[in-house]
Amino acid sequence: MAKNTIIPFGPQHPVLPEPIQLRLVLDEERVVSAIPVVGYVHRGLEKLAEQKDFLQDTFLIERICGICSFIHSLTYSMGIESMMGLTPPPRAQYLRVIWSELHRMHSHLLAVGLLADAFGFENLFMQLWRTREHIMDAMEATTGARVMLGTCCPGGVRKDIDPELLKFILTTLVTVEKEMDEQMPVLLNDYSVKQRLCGVGILDKQVAYERGAVGPTARASGIAMDLRTHGYAAYGELDVEPMVETDGDCYARTKVRVRELYQSMNIVRKAIGQIPSGPINVPFKTKPDGEVIMRAEQPRGEVLYYLKGNGSDMLERLRVRTPTFANIPPVLAMLAGCELADVGVIVISIDPCISCTER
Repeated sequence: MAKNTIIPFGPQHPVLPEPIQLRLVLDEERVVSAIPVVGYVHRGLEKLAEQKDFLQDTFLIERICGICSFIHSLTYSMGIESMMGLTPPPRAQYLRVIWSELHRMHSHLLAVGLLADAFGFENLFMQLWRTREHIMDAMEATTGARVMLGTCCPGGVRKDIDPELLKFILTTLVTVEKEMDEQMPVLLNDYSVKQRLCGVGILDKQVAYERGAVGPTARASGIAMDLRTHGYAAYGELDVEPMVETDGDCYARTKVRVRELYQSMNIVRKAIGQIPSGPINVPFKTKPDGEVIMRAEQPRGEVLYYLKGNGSDMLERLRVRTPTFANIPPVLAMLAGCELADVGVIVISIDPCISCTER
């Protein structure tokens, strides 16, 4: 009787943008199970956050992940505000939504582009990333930066967006939507794409729930969970609904992200249409004291911050649980029983970010 073979997938592999190793237990070409090996990236960010003051930390924690950097600073700032009893002005809340959704769009375009690259559709990959550049240009025009925006802070935001730049965002979205209308039918309807995605990497709803899946990974398996529906920032005034699919395969996860791209455009348009005037931050003299857990919806799913203050400038403890960490157990369930050739597509379908997971 033939023995199972164990081969390494990663940490260096063309389909992996960041280092993680999956030790694949194979029965010929079929994966029996996968064993994750982590620890290739460690930057000591949580310890460093205890050595900087709580205002400096707003810039530091953006470095946890460049793709969803603004939402990291937003979640952190909401935690600090909760400890200090601050309520940001309404305009700041709307600005936070606009930048958050621009981040969600550039993250999803990056993710579906990498997915196309994973199964060899280079042309589609480049087209999707070209469209993503328009979103990056909008962030650069409104903040001066393309990745680490540095605009969110306890009490509100550091920068405003004037009416001309708000119009520029709307014009940009028209261009983005036009290009997506041409690209997404190829991504969702092309025969070869469906052959690689449909029925591959199935995650049952019950398994997704038991293993703690979050974000598009959970919603593609039928779990209607989106923290934006809790109404933080200005989301409570913008009628956000979870984008849910039920097949739980790579195609469903891709379709959820495509639907969320169009949803994000509608949210930004609505936010710009009803953004109130007024100040963009509130002054404060207090310092964070106490403990708080704060959650928000990143492009990959729920991010969780634990903050502990002691009334001084320095936080006593900062702990972050990123969405990829929650999605690793589900992806191990997806891999069991799949073909070796599908491993790369399945891993990319959860949009993994290992650097922000390990920090």
